[in-house]
Amino acid sequence: MEFLPLFIASYLCGSIPTSFIIGKVVFKKNLMEEGSKNLGATNAFRVFGKKTGLFVLFFDILKGFAPVFFTQKYYPDVLYLSLGIASIAIIGHTLSIFIKFKGGKGVATSAGAFLALAPQALGLSLLVFITCVFFTKYISLGSILACLAFPLSCYYLDPKNLPLIALGFIFFIFISYKHKVNIQRLIKGKENKFIWNKKND
Repeated sequence: MEFLPLFIASYLCGSIPTSFIIGKVVFKKNLMEEGSKNLGATNAFRVFGKKTGLFVLFFDILKGFAPVFFTQKYYPDVLYLSLGIASIAIIGHTLSIFIKFKGGKGVATSAGAFLALAPQALGLSLLVFITCVFFTKYISLGSILACLAFPLSCYYLDPKNLPLIALGFIFFIFISYKHKVNIQRLIKGKENKFIWNKKND
């Protein structure tokens, strides 16, 4: 019970529906009814433009990073607590209490949480993401491969950190499931490519 308020705060932080709020307040649109109907940064980028998409990306990353960072600061020797806080923040993003337990796919918030947990491994995962998106233009494929690269990178850098490696694989499976429609479109060759151009200003 000692850590219950921390878990609640982490869930609420992760649950802040960044793109939904911006869409409603700034653009008078419901992002769940626009574009791919997803509340992630990629759809915000396509529907609202570069600046909004980048802001959503930054804030969604921060939602995962901040709870884990502060947990590590005040409870540096409790690894399982940090892993639990990371998990609950990501779940909050994908199942937000503020929008009837709907949400994004969890990639950006996972990146933020894992940045706090294992920055070097996250850096290697980011390299995989950038390389994949550069050559294929598929954000979804880059996200899935980056999520797989994270636990593999953790194992390469610190093979004894089995709890973190296990958590990484769990969220790889979870995020792959969240991308099941994208995977089907990739197989059929119908997935939308991500193009950075002036039309997205």
